[in-house]
Amino acid sequence: MRKLLIAASASLLIGAGAAQAETNLSIATGGTGGTYYPLGGGLAELISNEIDGYKAVAEVTGASVENMGLVHRQDSDLAIALADTVHQAYHGGDRFNGNKLDVAAIASLYPNAVQIVTLADSGITSLSDLAGKRVSVGAPGSGTEVNAKALLESNGLSFGDFDERSLNFNESADAIRDGDIDAAFWSVGPPTSSIVSLATTRDIALVSLSEQEVANAREAVPVFAPYQLRAGIYEGLDAPTNTIGIPNVLTVNTAMSEELAYQITKLLFEKVEDLRAIHPAANDTTVEFSLGSTPIPLHPGAIRYYEEIGASIPANLRK
Repeated sequence: MRKLLIAASASLLIGAGAAQAETNLSIATGGTGGTYYPLGGGLAELISNEIDGYKAVAEVTGASVENMGLVHRQDSDLAIALADTVHQAYHGGDRFNGNKLDVAAIASLYPNAVQIVTLADSGITSLSDLAGKRVSVGAPGSGTEVNAKALLESNGLSFGDFDERSLNFNESADAIRDGDIDAAFWSVGPPTSSIVSLATTRDIALVSLSEQEVANAREAVPVFAPYQLRAGIYEGLDAPTNTIGIPNVLTVNTAMSEELAYQITKLLFEKVEDLRAIHPAANDTTVEFSLGSTPIPLHPGAIRYYEEIGASIPANLRK
């Protein structure tokens, strides 16, 4: 069990003659080639350095769907996951077989972008061009897989229309580079390291979505939003790419103490510049973004922080 593991060796309190237990916190993230892992690592370092009595560690996982199960079972104490997956977990959606999981939100951190990557000479320029190709839809159980399925099905396609591969970000980049697949989905905060690396060794292209494809996706998944990847975000891409974005949410189990949830929320926003130094996705980590995009109710400890700073909390974020 990764939940609240007590450190085997307790440090001695100077002058007190007593032992102080240090509580370990597990942060479920994703693969090392995405954004969850470096941001989770940055948050873990902040917790370890700033919250007395706690030491946190970021753990590599299969990302969003797996992370919701880890937090629900209290095998992890915090987890980052995509908003649609978080929404399904809280409400008992299909991905969780109708089971409502015990999760609450701390904050929305930044928006993901669904990025469909291929080689520039592949001939793939639209969703429909994926038919009959070899396509990675993300690691099994990941938010990328969930988003890819929703985007495709809302536009009349399915995984059965192509040779489906289930690879994580680094594996997808390597497979495109080596010619083993024709395209791959990423649902991650841009720019992401695995695509950056791929673009330095191969001429890549991103598939742009039409206005109708974006509208179809948003009708199917209300937490989707239009998003434009800027020109030059990856080497060799000189035009913007239209796609969909979705918030990434920092979640906990409702059993977390109000005081700890409050301290983590306060730390997140008061030390956000430290996270921005680790990854530019954290430029969107603001109170305004969080309160405007979080899909499930906030933990009472998080509400305490937002109220303390005078923020207006939407009614749907109060349980």
